[in-house]
Amino acid sequence: MHKKKSSVLVVDDEQFNLDIIEEFLIDADIEAVCVDGGEQALSILNETPHRFSAVLLDRMMPGIDGIEVLSKIKADKKLNRLPVIMQTAKGGQQHMVEGLTAGAHYYLTKPYDQKTLIAIVNTAVRDYQNYLHIQDSLKETAETLKMMDKGQFTFKSLHESRNLAALLANACPDSERVVLGLTELMTNAVEHGNLGIGYEEKSKLNILGEWENEIERRLSSSLYKDKVVNIEFSRNDTEITFLITDQGPGFDWNEYMEISPERAFDSHGRGIAMANSMSFDQIEYLDTGNKVRATVPL
Repeated sequence: MHKKKSSVLVVDDEQFNLDIIEEFLIDADIEAVCVDGGEQALSILNETPHRFSAVLLDRMMPGIDGIEVLSKIKADKKLNRLPVIMQTAKGGQQHMVEGLTAGAHYYLTKPYDQKTLIAIVNTAVRDYQNYLHIQDSLKETAETLKMMDKGQFTFKSLHESRNLAALLANACPDSERVVLGLTELMTNAVEHGNLGIGYEEKSKLNILGEWENEIERRLSSSLYKDKVVNIEFSRNDTEITFLITDQGPGFDWNEYMEISPERAFDSHGRGIAMANSMSFDQIEYLDTGNKVRATVPL
């Protein structure tokens, strides 16, 4: 059985740009649906909200511009988790902040090469497909965890972390919101904490499409194979708390608590900020940064 091809909605008012992007994506085995205006893009998304895994959106267009399209996508409950990659000729920090604040997943500045485009698109598509998988898992375990007051779990791999995040999020009132942030924090504990994959190295691995393969390689090596992440769950009358502890040396977490314009063009680096702003009432890093406590109010 063949894996279903990912679809990306490409929005740009220049036909020349649409032709180039479509060619780039087809070469990477990604379906490109191209439109030349914001109104048409919103119409297609409203008619088929589950068709696409990402939107590649031009910022400067006549009529409804990219920022307005982005705002409407993020305001729609059927579409607001869909990753939007903003492409623009404007590279100033003010414009980046505006796009990131409005909900842009990533930023691309024209002109860009095929390798950069594909790395960004593949990362966005992978994130969205992981999100959909998590949502399916949530529905299957909807009620059981709401009876749990305390629990302690260990995991090693990304697969285990995603399944466990889906399970534990069901103990929370707004499980769909919590599961995203919990997955990001648990992924960071595996890849960066235990396996030592740094920021620059992950950037290179994403460009090569080798991030998950490198994680699997390290998980099977003698240096890392015995490392685990511990997560403690506790509930009282007012809140639910997750305490995630990895076996790494820690890191300087302060610069990752908010989405930074300096990292707007990178293919990753938003997980902690997204968890902090969207999923939890409070995130607090402890010790050297190898422990993080996340709180959900009841």
